Amino acid sequence: MLTGVSATGRRPTREELDERRALGERAAEDGHSLRALVRHHLAATRAAWRTAPDSADRVLAAVEQAVDAFAEGYERAQRMAVREEEAARREFIDDLLYGRSDLGRLAERAERFGLVLSRAHAVAVAEGPEAYDDTAPVTRHVEAALRARFGDRHILLATKNGRLICVAPGDQDDVLAHFAKQAHAATDGSRVAVGRPQPGAGGVVQSYEEALSALELAGRLGLEEPVVRAADLLVYPVLARDRQAMADLVRSALGPLRGARGGPEPLLRTLEVYFASGCTAAEAARRLALSVRALTYRLERIHRLTGADPGDPTHRYTLQTAVIGARLLDWPAQEL
Repeated sequence: MLTGVSATGRRPTREELDERRALGERAAEDGHSLRALVRHHLAATRAAWRTAPDSADRVLAAVEQAVDAFAEGYERAQRMAVREEEAARREFIDDLLYGRSDLGRLAERAERFGLVLSRAHAVAVAEGPEAYDDTAPVTRHVEAALRARFGDRHILLATKNGRLICVAPGDQDDVLAHFAKQAHAATDGSRVAVGRPQPGAGGVVQSYEEALSALELAGRLGLEEPVVRAADLLVYPVLARDRQAMADLVRSALGPLRGARGGPEPLLRTLEVYFASGCTAAEAARRLALSVRALTYRLERIHRLTGADPGDPTHRYTLQTAVIGARLLDWPAQEL
């Protein structure tokens, strides 16, 4: 083509440029280096230049068009490969987290993405103030932080339903702890839940579901901790298992608080913080931004209304269990 350009001054034809694009696509599919191929184009340019030194401008213009067409085809093939890889990765993540594929086949596919499903794995889920996808800056930042610290440790970072997901070997809790720290910082205060390590491909699904349940529980209970672990919340599903019995307890123990001026919520929050502070009045008052005297007055009101003394160990367990049940059942917002 360059020989014809230098001899006649013609421009590259549409067919010649289309051929360059097709060759660029084929070169990418065959795994050739674009840099090496551009070097070969320039070598051909030098050869044509020597044969027609008076047509330098025409040759350079033709080279510019030819290399541009070649690179366009090369990049088009690369984009297609990336899209196919992303689609395969997304399909794998969906199958992994929902257990919708044959476990043997799933284990084979997992190796392609750095997981060895014969080992136990744990899953951490981060939920931020907005939804995130695989291309979000937050996702890239957290992934870069994990790779920089741990390298290739069979870690899978992904997104699902707007949340960040990290799957790591069950015996490498430091990975999930670092993920939680980075996700909390990068998402401006997200909450992270960590499921328990579980064996096999099905274990990833189980740990993921535990983490999601822990996130939901933490929200309903109003927990302030940025990182919650499913292993530390196992008592709550047990308490909520008999919903009718729990509802009866909440109505019986806390129902009288509806008669308080301002409604039951301030007194319910007082009990919640008081128990969370280890029944230490000074610490509970600090957390509620009250004086100790004001806190003591609230506790006395609770005692008068319910007949149960929060400071009495005999009554304390009933009240604390009822407070937990109220949060689990969304009382008093929801009628029981």
